[in-house]
Amino acid sequence: MKLSISEARKRLPALVRRVQRDAGTSVKITVHDQVVAELRAVEQGPAPGTAARALLNLMAKLPKRRGRKVSISSRVKSHLYGPRDATR
Repeated sequence: MKLSISEARKRLPALVRRVQRDAGTSVKITVHDQVVAELRAVEQGPAPGTAARALLNLMAKLPKRRGRKVSISSRVKSHLYGPRDATR
């Protein structure tokens, strides 16, 4: 539906109720026969926590770690500065 801006101002409460009732409806607002704005319902996003649950499910499907745990910080100095016996 296309409406001029002056008509949209007059009917704004009714237009908002219409868009609220039927989420697929949109109203295009025109100025001098050019569309400058669109009134439509807000798209609902995913429920809170959906992404976190999906990530936890994905992590549960991954294979378990093998071998012993190695502390990353125990290898930092050798990675940054090289082996102890290396000459500089």
